[in-house]
Parts: sequence; structure tokens; C-alpha cells
Amino acid sequence: MIKILFVCHGNICRSPAAEMIAKKMVRDHEKEAFISSAATTNEEIGNDIYPPMRRELNNRGIPLESRCARKTTKQDYKDYDYIIGMDEENRHDLYRIYGGDPDLKISLLMEWAGEHREVSDPWYTRNFAEAADDIEKGCAALLQQLGLY
Repeated sequence: MIKILFVCHGNICRSPAAEMIAKKMVRDHEKEAFISSAATTNEEIGNDIYPPMRRELNNRGIPLESRCARKTTKQDYKDYDYIIGMDEENRHDLYRIYGGDPDLKISLLMEWAGEHREVSDPWYTRNFAEAADDIEKGCAALLQQLGLY
């Protein structure tokens, strides 16, 4: 089974949104994958999805699961096949946390959609709809290329 880990700064906006969106896409296509999310920092450990992102996902009909933000660990690098960051800072932090990327598991979500840009952080931009649009586009491309969508 393919294992995918989505990662962002705090694990309360972009990465849990990607987790929930990807899980729905995989389920809707009657496929199976293990999908989770994590943070690169300790700032939000234990917190659930940020309420404005939760509202955005609810408005899109994305089922939400109860969850707590957690920080990624070196063990995640061993456990997951694909580790998907949202921006260049995430990628840099992942290299630092994991001690590099010898198995080439780390990528940015929008790269899967053929776009060399970041998913902007709605914590700062306050544009949760734009972030969710990008995440849906990136997840669809990722899952399509992995045969899960």
C-alpha cells in the first residue's frame, strides 16, 4: 500500500487539508492508500485543524476526522513512500529533520501538477479558498500519477 505524508509548517491548515482532500479522492475512486500529515515545527502540536480551514473544507464537502497536529520525525522518512511539502521552507526543514533525502521521497505538492510554485500559507494570507483550490489541484495530480485517482 502506498503511504503518503503531507507536511506544512504547523500541521493545522495546509497539510491536514491535503490529508483530508486526498483521503476523500482515494475513497471516491475506491482505491486504498495510507495518508497522513505532520508539521515541521512544534508550534501547534496537539491542535486540531484551524477553524477557518475547517470551515473551508466543510463548505467543499470534505469529511473531517478528529486529529491532533504532530511534528514529523526521522521515522516518518522510513515509513512513508512520498513526503509532500507545501513550500520551499517546508522542503528545507524536511531535509534538515531527515538528514537529507537519499531516496528522493520529498517533493512539493504543486510540482505534481507541473507547477513550480508553493501553496501559499492561509495562516498569513487569510485566503483559505485559494489554498484549498491549490491543494485540490495538487492532490488530484499526485493521486492520478500514483494510480489512486
